[in-house]
Amino acid sequence: MSGKSTPVLEEALLLTPVERAELAERLLTSLDSSSQSEIDRVWAQEAEERLDAYERGEIKVVSATEVLVRSGAKR
Repeated sequence: MSGKSTPVLEEALLLTPVERAELAERLLTSLDSSSQSEIDRVWAQEAEERLDAYERGEIKVVSATEVLVRSGAKR
């Protein structure tokens, strides 16, 4: 970290957990919103392709309960 960011970090660590979470979210959002738009576009395309495959009968449906049982999470 640079000399400029160290005092900012020290001050941020004095915030409440909720305030730190809000600050972290704002900082992450400020990095590059265009890449988030691209991620959202790609996920939307993936969801459409999966839905189309499901409607064509190419994807087997598994209930959430079955997934949990298979993973050992639900006993």
